[in-house]
Amino acid sequence: MSEDHSCSGDCRHCSAKEKENQADCELKRALAGVRRKIVVMSGKGGVGKSTVAVNLACALAAQGFRTGLLDVDVHGPSIPTMLGLENIQPDSCDDKLLPAEACGVKVMSVGFLLEEPDTPVIWRGPAKIGVIRQFFTEVAWGELDFLVIDCPPGTGDEPLSVCQSVADGGAGLIVTTPQRVSAADVAKSVNFCRKLDFPICGIVENMSGFVCPKCGETTEIFASGAGEELARRYGIPFLGKLPIEPGICAGGDRGLPFAVAAPESVSARAFAPVAGAVAALLK
Repeated sequence: MSEDHSCSGDCRHCSAKEKENQADCELKRALAGVRRKIVVMSGKGGVGKSTVAVNLACALAAQGFRTGLLDVDVHGPSIPTMLGLENIQPDSCDDKLLPAEACGVKVMSVGFLLEEPDTPVIWRGPAKIGVIRQFFTEVAWGELDFLVIDCPPGTGDEPLSVCQSVADGGAGLIVTTPQRVSAADVAKSVNFCRKLDFPICGIVENMSGFVCPKCGETTEIFASGAGEELARRYGIPFLGKLPIEPGICAGGDRGLPFAVAAPESVSARAFAPVAGAVAALLK
């Protein structure tokens, strides 16, 4: 006679599964009011993901969309500086953290939780994953049209945890620079999304040419076209090229995103199709 291996409901496996199901339900409840989640990512560092994320969030808010911005770059959070929110300590209400606000955008970052701006975060994967889930479940995001999420480079713990958490209503926005060496690494993010069946709304080519502050002429200081080539190769929408302007760096250091501070600048005009393509996801 075969032994009965039916579970009585109190075994360790069932307990772990129960906790996992409860955590998933809590996550869904917490994000129920967020219509679309835009994950800004790249397989390579230094391509300007945070610049794209900040200006996208501000551009969407300027169009009247209820917008949030979540910085999950645990080891190098730059969003507080780029929005003039340094030294902010988030308040809480009903056991939820209240996001800071800038340019009409609700903002949360691990940078708000550090004792000093130069305090290093020395965490292994499980700790990072836990904090990311807390940013979704223990922050009072409220009703949002868009939650823009700024990820660190690569295809590791942070982007994996984020994409799995926001699979319902989520889409990736992939950032590259014009060089082929950048696109080769960024292609890993494309394949990362495909392995997870995570939609990609488009590719942005950042640092595409330098705009002279005196004459306004744009000069290609790097190679050009890697973003377009990447989009064509993988059949992904190409959303536009964003040039370098000295004012972008200065504005970022002062907490003034160009999409708000300089709406008539070359960069802001080039950014309009990117924000437009993301806004169209609600239609």
